[in-house]
Amino acid sequence: MSAAPSTRRPPRPTAGGSDPGARKLPAGDLNLLRTFLAVYRSGSFTAAAPQLGLSQPTVTAQIRTLETQMGHELFERRPRGVEPTRAAHGLAARVAEPLDALSGLDQQSCGAGGRPAPVHLAAPSELLCTRLLPGIAPLVGEGVQVRIAQGGTEQLLAELREGTHDLAITTRRPRGVGLVSYPLTDEEYLLVAAPSWAERLQGTESLASALRSVPLVADAEEMPMVRRYWRTVFGAQPPIGPALTVPSLHAVVGAIARGAGYAVVPRSLCLEHLATGRLVQLECPCDGPLNTLFLVERAGAEANPDIARVRDALRADAIDWAEPQPPILQ
Repeated sequence: MSAAPSTRRPPRPTAGGSDPGARKLPAGDLNLLRTFLAVYRSGSFTAAAPQLGLSQPTVTAQIRTLETQMGHELFERRPRGVEPTRAAHGLAARVAEPLDALSGLDQQSCGAGGRPAPVHLAAPSELLCTRLLPGIAPLVGEGVQVRIAQGGTEQLLAELREGTHDLAITTRRPRGVGLVSYPLTDEEYLLVAAPSWAERLQGTESLASALRSVPLVADAEEMPMVRRYWRTVFGAQPPIGPALTVPSLHAVVGAIARGAGYAVVPRSLCLEHLATGRLVQLECPCDGPLNTLFLVERAGAEANPDIARVRDALRADAIDWAEPQPPILQ
């Protein structure tokens, strides 16, 4: 009878020993290191597989081969993904820069006419026209190629780790390795309504109670923005659910400007309406909550110089995001 295959894991580094990631790199297939770096940055074998054009079992097999060559376990298996070991952190510090440099050469050679490959950028839909496009339009005029997608924060962070996007604007700072984040600006949430509704609410003893009789407009049935505002300002849950839900915050602003009711929206989306009197900020006992927007970059993206140009342009442009945007000429 043949012996059953061994299921033993590679030995862990001993306490007090030298840094296992600083040992001599294993000779052999460079693809093993590329696979390792993709898993290290994405946080799971499953997420790394599509980035590499491999199946998940192939990724697992390559990591086991590399662990055997190094004599150390590189990842702790978790119910959701993997956790890098000390050896993995050391190895990543040594191989990330040269592998990213090689990747950068590949990207430039794949671009049309030898130019860098297109920059893949994503953001929530309400930021695309008013914030994101004005910031990168000059770069497009200079020849930078950009591909834009939209989505919610959790979706965009998952897609960044999978390598779908190079940059994304999110409403929270990501955790873990593989993503680099830059604070862009703080968005204040405002309670707003059309002037006709604001006049009806003047002089009421309790604004929170009076709003029970006013239709609420939101961009989702769960209305997370509204709930956060109520908890912060009124210390309670919203009195009623939405009377109207629409697909985006821009649609929310448009609906309440035409008298549909009231809403909680970021200040930046309604500055022009407030300045022209089409909307009124309702008086509240304290300031509304702040929400920070982050520009998040996948690790290794700096290999494409155009990604850095788009990133820097957005960071510079975000300084003025709290100011009203000029109207779009028809």
